[in-house]
Amino acid sequence: MTNPRHKEETAVIQDDQQPKNSQNLCQDSSMGMALGNAFAGPQSSLYLGIDPGLNRTGYALVRRSRQRPILLEGGVISSTKSKTLAERVHEIGSGIREVLAEFSPGAIAIEQVFSMTRNPKTAVLMAHARGAILFAVAETGIPLVHYTPRQIKKLLTGTGTASKEQVQLAVQRELKLKRVLEPNDVADASAIALCHYYSARVNLNESQPCPVI
Repeated sequence: MTNPRHKEETAVIQDDQQPKNSQNLCQDSSMGMALGNAFAGPQSSLYLGIDPGLNRTGYALVRRSRQRPILLEGGVISSTKSKTLAERVHEIGSGIREVLAEFSPGAIAIEQVFSMTRNPKTAVLMAHARGAILFAVAETGIPLVHYTPRQIKKLLTGTGTASKEQVQLAVQRELKLKRVLEPNDVADASAIALCHYYSARVNLNESQPCPVI
């Protein structure tokens, strides 16, 4: 079976100042406070953000440093359209499992998917991919948090109705990148990772527990 995981050249940011598994957790940001009241939740040195999709699932690994969040790696996990649904779901799950095995993130965040009345087929297909992702994460025992699109937008831009372009620019700013991240799947995954990075001590009732679709 071909490897469905692809690391996008424009999305891979390596930082040589600290090792991958740095335990420096001194970063303190007030950005997360925009979401709610502080609570004694755990922080991590490495966060994995996942933007689920059956065709392409984006992922991004953001490391905590003393100065700022650092994008360690970003990429996409693609499924083969000519294959059966079961095979495509397996490709997505296997790709995520590979990322988890390689990086062992301390915390994982994923976008919450709600029923799409305008395009229910898209919602169902995305739910299949999301199920494979959740299964792979559950095997590791790594803490997982679900965020709604509105929560992610509000934390990064100050408004829950921000456009995709506004979110992308916010991600570029927070990660100190020279250009907007591409492809969109990686930019969205980075936004999700940053959301959890900044809200590790914020109580988000909407994201825990995950509502059943």
